[in-house]
Amino acid sequence: MKMVVAIIKHFKLDDVRKALTDIGVVGMTAIEVKGFGRQKGHMEVYRGVEYEVKFLPKVKIEVAVSDNRLDEVIKVITASAKTGAAGEIGDGKIFVFELQDVIRIRTGERGEEAI
Repeated sequence: MKMVVAIIKHFKLDDVRKALTDIGVVGMTAIEVKGFGRQKGHMEVYRGVEYEVKFLPKVKIEVAVSDNRLDEVIKVITASAKTGAAGEIGDGKIFVFELQDVIRIRTGERGEEAI
């Protein structure tokens, strides 16, 4: 099993959620986060004063998947989170972690049955 973690732009969250639902992914977690990568922030003007925003708002999504669904989930997230045909700086990143175990609290099911 794998844990897929993706950092994406806020306005792409609904597109990613719908795309994952369309392929049968039944659950995900979304968390509002701030960070920076190659974008390195940007300048904003507030009440006439210019200041640098070093941490940009993003959304972090987490999806637990079986090993045989990993490539499909990565492909769907990549396609639905990309802005424009070629994508843009700041579209995000996907990280994949080994998932040792999953336990459904209500039933006690373990492993892939609990996903």
